[in-house]
Amino acid sequence: MLFSRPLAASLAAVAAVAALATPALAGPPFICHAFELSGNPSLPWGSPGDAGWNNPDPSYDINRLPTDVPRLLTATTPVSARMETLRRATIYASRDQAVAASLLKALEARAEANRTDANALFDAGFLTEAYRQASRVYKWDMLEGRAKEQWTMRAEPAGSGAKLIDAAVALNTPQAAEMRKARLLLR
Repeated sequence: MLFSRPLAASLAAVAAVAALATPALAGPPFICHAFELSGNPSLPWGSPGDAGWNNPDPSYDINRLPTDVPRLLTATTPVSARMETLRRATIYASRDQAVAASLLKALEARAEANRTDANALFDAGFLTEAYRQASRVYKWDMLEGRAKEQWTMRAEPAGSGAKLIDAAVALNTPQAAEMRKARLLLR
């Protein structure tokens, strides 16, 4: 007999575990993992058949981000759709520092204008932290070739998006629980 019974059983157990294992998701969660839109409108994105987190629509004019993003983030937009829109916006904005700065400034101004608007606070906070995580994409060498050359978001933003998200949660709106879950994704 080539194998003893305990060794054969151990090998069978290891094979079963390996067959059932799922791959670990890696990368900054605000950037690398899509969020559920549930039929809500968002920024255009690459074709559904294309895999990967970095799949912007090449025909989209990123100069429209500071106008399009606030328009899409209405009072009735669910938290998950807000997060997906802001994730996409971050990936688009990563290609142009001026557009990225303009978008962040627009959302920060909206939050500053109404400190009791949980959505405005959340949006500015989420975008700030998405930019922070986006800076790690380059730092962690997650891109190659042209995509790496185009990625201009290399420095972390100065503000604290976590504090803005916490302020949004503290307002205890109906969406506070979902906002609290998003806060847990910060690293």
